[in-house]
Amino acid sequence: MNVIEATGLGKRYGSTWALRECSLAIPPGHVVALVGPNGAGKTTLLNLAVGLTAPSAGTVTVLGGTPAGSPAAREGIAFVAQDAPLHKNLSVADMLHLTRNLNLHFDQGYAEARLGELAIPLDRKAGKLSGGQQAQLALTLALSRRPQLLVLDEPMASLDPLARHDFMATVMAAVADDGVSVVLSSHALAELERVADYLVILSNGSVQVAGEVDDLLACHRVFSGPDDEANRYAEHLDVVHALHSKAQTHLLIRTDGSTNPVPPGWKARQISLEELALAYLREPDAASLPGPSRARQLEPTEVAR
Repeated sequence: MNVIEATGLGKRYGSTWALRECSLAIPPGHVVALVGPNGAGKTTLLNLAVGLTAPSAGTVTVLGGTPAGSPAAREGIAFVAQDAPLHKNLSVADMLHLTRNLNLHFDQGYAEARLGELAIPLDRKAGKLSGGQQAQLALTLALSRRPQLLVLDEPMASLDPLARHDFMATVMAAVADDGVSVVLSSHALAELERVADYLVILSNGSVQVAGEVDDLLACHRVFSGPDDEANRYAEHLDVVHALHSKAQTHLLIRTDGSTNPVPPGWKARQISLEELALAYLREPDAASLPGPSRARQLEPTEVAR
């Protein structure tokens, strides 16, 4: 059962495609990092998945084939947008009451207990809470619906480091305690590396790479060696990105570990999630790649196992 599955998915606004030919299958039980530059289509993809907008092309289903936006899909998904959609003039207690009345399922006891642990007063207006408290209130309202899938669109963008840590601690507790699947869009690559076990990279409205983090890291390496030998070796490698220094070239390559032995005089090292994401986010420049290889989309089925 895939929690999100898209086939040829696209969304057009006027003559501009915000998302195009997006095919993706995200299995359950993961914390998924959705990464991409501004304008890459991240929010569009999430809005399509939760049913806030309709596709211009292709299809998207959730929770094992349920059409996105259908009543069954809405019951199983909770969504927290970047601006923490709260009625600022309502009290916290009123926000709980409103959310309970708008949903078939709402765990009032969990919500009150969670807010008590966070020292968020029920009688305080939402607009009077700090940014971190507002984010925690929005997250508590979402989790109190007991969703199968939690979708978070840049929820930590305006939070300070401590508030971001506390926010993610709540998310990870829900994953551990309730088995909630999470799709999290964020620019904070260093923080995502600590929590995400599945990675989706979007750029220019299409999927560049997708798969489990451990598998993706296992099939990528950085080869470093003399710059004057880069052309000779790179033509035999699947180069994702090349970085040239005065005397050395650093090639981030896709490898299965056996068909790409380290050239004599070169060194190989493992990469981090942040390095991998940044490499695929950079626009490939043919002049910068010493061999014929170019960065290409990796489907989940292509990831070496």
